[in-house]
Amino acid sequence: MSGSDTPIDGAGLDGESGCLQDGLPPAEAFALLGNETRIQILQELWLAPDQPVAFSDLRKRVGMRDSAQFNYHLSKLTDHFVRQVEGGYEFQYAGEKVVRAILAGTFTDRVSLEFPVTGECFDCGGSLEGRYADERLAIRCTDCEATYGRYGFPPGGLRNRTTTELEAAFDQRVRHLHCLAADGVCPECGGRMDTTVAPDVEEKLGGDVRVDHTCAQCQHTISSPVGLSLLDDSKVVAYHADHGVELNTRKHWTLRWCVTDETTTFEDDPVRVSVTIPLDEEELTVSLDGDLQVLDTERRCAEAGGDGARTTAD
Repeated sequence: MSGSDTPIDGAGLDGESGCLQDGLPPAEAFALLGNETRIQILQELWLAPDQPVAFSDLRKRVGMRDSAQFNYHLSKLTDHFVRQVEGGYEFQYAGEKVVRAILAGTFTDRVSLEFPVTGECFDCGGSLEGRYADERLAIRCTDCEATYGRYGFPPGGLRNRTTTELEAAFDQRVRHLHCLAADGVCPECGGRMDTTVAPDVEEKLGGDVRVDHTCAQCQHTISSPVGLSLLDDSKVVAYHADHGVELNTRKHWTLRWCVTDETTTFEDDPVRVSVTIPLDEEELTVSLDGDLQVLDTERRCAEAGGDGARTTAD
């Protein structure tokens, strides 16, 4: 998806207040990397035990005898992916991102994988599995194929992990992605993310209401049920702790209120959404506004009418 030309805070940055310099055109930047020697230079710089790395040491690590030819390739990377400092060469941020993308396998690895995961389907009671394809991991029912989330997961994250470790890593990654997005930071490009809560008229998630976090810069969008945004809310965490549940150790797809909207209500104009979380014989209802800011919470006996304890956010 194409990027946005929307300037930060509605105006370009320049002058003494700081600026977004005109960078290298994307095609030119990728062309600089289209050479095996230059990729090897970045990889060997990454593997070096200490930085900066002297010119001669870096050349030896790459294994190139011709000093002039090595200097030519290194100069193409300098000021964009590496920088020359006293004592040799070290990474620019862009160079580190290139190597991390290689290690993640994002552009090189193609993997398909299916494995059993914790939990059961809320629709039919069937077993759940993790299904990895196209660099995305989905939690799906093996019987009715109901899906409880599908998110990008780098192929490199599959290496050196058991399936148990993989499902735990995926759970934590999803939580992290949503925390960043809810805080207004795009997990892909660092741009500003805007949050909307609205009816799921396109049936993107198969429910009645969903949350969209969309980056104004790269247009990356993360969608989820409302409940997923409450996983790290202090009152929700404390409520579960009171019932002997450590919320941070429960896989998020095993929480009905988190991956479905069965206990979610939505009101428009102004937007107000509520999520009710039942545990044992008690219920916690959390009310939020259209920016997912908690307005108030109420705990009460599941069958009680109005004997709950209500807390209003400041």
